[in-house]
Amino acid sequence: MSDSAFLPATSQASTLYLPPGPWLTVLDCLCARFSAISREQWVDRFLRGRVLDGQGQPVALDLPYREGLRIHYFREVPNETPIPVQEQILYADEHLVVADKPHFLPVTPSGEYVEQTLLRRLIRTLDNPHLVPLHRIDRHTAGLVLFSANKGSRSAYQALFPTRRIEKRYEAIARALPALAFPRVHKSRLVDGEPFFRMTEGDGPSNTETRIEVCERHGELCRYGLFPVTGKKHQLRVHMAALGAPICNDPFYPEVVKDAVDDYDKPLKLLAQGLRFTDPVTGQARAFESRIALAWS
Repeated sequence: MSDSAFLPATSQASTLYLPPGPWLTVLDCLCARFSAISREQWVDRFLRGRVLDGQGQPVALDLPYREGLRIHYFREVPNETPIPVQEQILYADEHLVVADKPHFLPVTPSGEYVEQTLLRRLIRTLDNPHLVPLHRIDRHTAGLVLFSANKGSRSAYQALFPTRRIEKRYEAIARALPALAFPRVHKSRLVDGEPFFRMTEGDGPSNTETRIEVCERHGELCRYGLFPVTGKKHQLRVHMAALGAPICNDPFYPEVVKDAVDDYDKPLKLLAQGLRFTDPVTGQARAFESRIALAWS
């Protein structure tokens, strides 16, 4: 099947409202706006239908430039490096898809990853360009991710998360903390840290909350059950590091591992293990469990 057959809906594309400028065509504007991409590459994208107008229709090479015109374009990374891990679809119906994401695979396109993402792989596998992730987990984290498969019911599933009508369970392996009592609740205020991709605990009212249990001890390590009440970026990783038990193999916390490269033999020991909720469309009780297991070593 051709590449164009797997084009996601415009909701999966980047959107640009053309800025003021002296250009004659949309192509001229994009070439100037994104100078790191050659004109030949942009022409190729236009010809393959990878640049769309506000109605989702392919843009012609000679379409006149107009300030404020809405354009959708699909990011591409030439010679994208394959990620040698395999996702698994655990459940799929007309409304919902549940996938088990392996470590190192991003959920959505970003940075150097476009085709090598869970979203784009599922779009190709299920031949459904309308898939949209209902939540996200870090690239380094493995486990369950829910996707909406139907635009008509999407908002009902999206509402589960801000209204906290979904129970999320994670597992992590980290050093034992015999001086602390468990179960315990950790609350703190997370703010942007340095470098830009990190979070840190700051002053002020808490905006994050995690319940933490000890499930099993193995020498100097413990398997922890983590139940996030809130869902801030890197919340579990920051909270565990703040307690004095950074999650094993974490390249960002408590400090950034300089020049770290993906080591598939040493994944972050963090797993989105379980999800429970009442299906807002069918009214059924839903419970999904990851088939991935965190090894001690």
